[in-house]
Amino acid sequence: MTRRGETLELAVLGLLHESPLHGYELRKRVNTVLGWGRVLSYGTLYPALKKLLRAGYIAEVVAPAAPAASRRQRITYALTPLGQDRFAALMAEAGPSAWEDDNFDVRFAFFSRTDMEIRLRILEGRRSRLQERLSRVQAQLDRTQQQVDRYAVELQRHGVESVEREVRWLSSLIDAERDGAHGASEREPQDAAAHPDESAAFPAVDQSIRTTQPAPTAAEPN
Repeated sequence: MTRRGETLELAVLGLLHESPLHGYELRKRVNTVLGWGRVLSYGTLYPALKKLLRAGYIAEVVAPAAPAASRRQRITYALTPLGQDRFAALMAEAGPSAWEDDNFDVRFAFFSRTDMEIRLRILEGRRSRLQERLSRVQAQLDRTQQQVDRYAVELQRHGVESVEREVRWLSSLIDAERDGAHGASEREPQDAAAHPDESAAFPAVDQSIRTTQPAPTAAEPN
C-alpha cells in the first residue's frame, strides 16, 4: 500500500472508530481530516473502502430505503473488531512515517486516542524533521538572495516563516504534554496525603471491648 493509501486507511478507520457513517458523510469528514489542500474524490474513496471490506476491517450495513424517497438502499460503513485492532496498531506506530507531511496531520487528528509517550515521540520527531528542513530552506534562501531575484527570495522567505511557525507550534505542544505529565505525577502523592489510610485516621478499637459485644443474631440487621 502506498503512503497515500495508508493515510487514507488511517483516516477512514479513525472516523469509523467514532461512529458508523455512510459514504457521503464519510467522504466529507475525510476531506476535513486531510485538510483543505487535499480533496478526496469518490473515485479514490470507494476503492479504498472495498480494500478495507476485503480485509475485514469494516463492514457494510444496508438499510432499506424509505418508500417515498428512493428505491436505492442506504449503505453505512461500520468498524469491525478486526478494524478496531488495526486502528489501534496504526495509532501505536511512532516511527518516521508518523511525522511525515502525508501522515502527520491525520495522526494528529486522532491524537486523543494515542498514549502520551507516543504523542511526544511523534511531536518531537516532527519537530526534528522540520528543523532539518528549516536549515536546508535557509541555506537555499541565502543562495537565492545572491541571485537578486526578488520573487524567488520572497517565496523562499515564505517557506522559512511557515516552517518556523510550525516548529514554534510543535514546541508549545511538546511543552504542554510534558507539563501535563509532570502535573499528573505531582498529583499522585497529594491525593495520597488528602486520603490517608483509614487505619491511621481512626484509632484502633480496644479488642477487649470487641470481645464483650454480643454477636448479632440472624434477626438483627447487619
